[in-house]
Amino acid sequence: MREAPADLRERLERQNQLHVLYGWEKLSGVQRAGLIRQLTEVPWEKVLGLAASGAKLAPSLSWQELQPAPWTPAVATAEERAAGEAALRQGLIAALVVAGGQGTRLGTDQPKGTFPIGPLSRASLFQIHAEKIAALSRQYGQPLPWLIMTSPATDAATREFFERHSYFGLARDQVRFFLQGTMPVVCARTRRLLLEAPGQLLLSPNGHGGTLSALAEHGLLDELESRGIEHIFYFQVDNPLVRVCDPGFVGRHVLSRAEVSSKVVLKDQPQEKVGIFARHQGRCVLIEYSDLPAELAQEREANGRLRYAAGNPAIHIFRRDFLQRVLSLGELPLHVAHKVAAHFDPDTGQWVTPPTPNAFKFEQFIFDVLPHARQWLLMETPRSDEFAPLKNAEGPDSPLTVQQAMVALHRRWLLQAGVPVQDWPVEISPLFALSAEEVMQRIPPGFRLTGPTYLREDTK
Repeated sequence: MREAPADLRERLERQNQLHVLYGWEKLSGVQRAGLIRQLTEVPWEKVLGLAASGAKLAPSLSWQELQPAPWTPAVATAEERAAGEAALRQGLIAALVVAGGQGTRLGTDQPKGTFPIGPLSRASLFQIHAEKIAALSRQYGQPLPWLIMTSPATDAATREFFERHSYFGLARDQVRFFLQGTMPVVCARTRRLLLEAPGQLLLSPNGHGGTLSALAEHGLLDELESRGIEHIFYFQVDNPLVRVCDPGFVGRHVLSRAEVSSKVVLKDQPQEKVGIFARHQGRCVLIEYSDLPAELAQEREANGRLRYAAGNPAIHIFRRDFLQRVLSLGELPLHVAHKVAAHFDPDTGQWVTPPTPNAFKFEQFIFDVLPHARQWLLMETPRSDEFAPLKNAEGPDSPLTVQQAMVALHRRWLLQAGVPVQDWPVEISPLFALSAEEVMQRIPPGFRLTGPTYLREDTK
């Protein structure tokens, strides 16, 4: 079959997409079948319709009806902590980390989770989170299930990394990898689908909102239900400070009967690139920093605090049945991002890396589930305790600033335990302690630092 099927050619011609058949006559049968499968899966109306808009669609909100979202205090009560510990002990919680990104801006093409970030240990992001999972499992006598969402670009390398490190001491059946979906990438100028190679569309991960459909497609929501797991703790791999399954947060979520609960960090500068939780028509919404009108972003209370201050560190707890209900309502909306996309150019037969944004990528956002929640909760967390994302090679959110935040947090824990820290850098493995309270319990009387110190599980 040297010619593409007539019905396929006609369909592509109507969409002005015949270029995707470049090199058809040289493709193998497997390659042709793969291309046809990719084209069959393209949601043409959505993709081309959004691309035709030329930009991300503005949120369908009435700014006049927008109000600041109320949040609850950072310190959990004894009752809340007890409820969270009970949920962990009863095996009602699973942890889910979004780990589909590569460390491109960090100078590596490896999964970001493999980046060595420990200030003294050089432990990777994955290792730090794995040690938290292990410590919680040990502490509450229940193996905490850990779901890891990868992307086509990171899946194989992530699995190999865990194999090479023997799953960081976790049981293999405690860790479940699952692959997020993809969307085609469209040229911003011509509205044509871009190619990865002859016979292969250029695809991009469908965003953290793709978590929902990926969980469903891999049967994980049904599996969690069959295991009696009621809540999913969601976080992103690039934040080593996150308190995974924080018992106080879990307990407040459970006792409030919230369908979704989120932690917030308070913004002090309106231009900070962090989304904002707000209330709209009684429901919780999250507004991207670039969408919030400047006059609202800059409003301040009488005490000087920003009126819209509830920033999003991407730490959530979802009821499992809530996610199942949202899925039953249909797919989350697609958002459009104008980005640089290197691609194969069928007009020249060459690989092209444009110097400026040239393409539209389509993503779903996890926070688009928020307005569906009938009962929701926000809980403040101090930025210095729980939010230090790794984004850039230098400057803000870089390895230097993240490691400084880790050292500062662990120094505070030691000071609370009565240990003079002087100017020594310190790092505390989650296997040694998950909190200042646990440091107080583990540190022997008279303990002193004599230099840079990494407190590990076997530290005496």
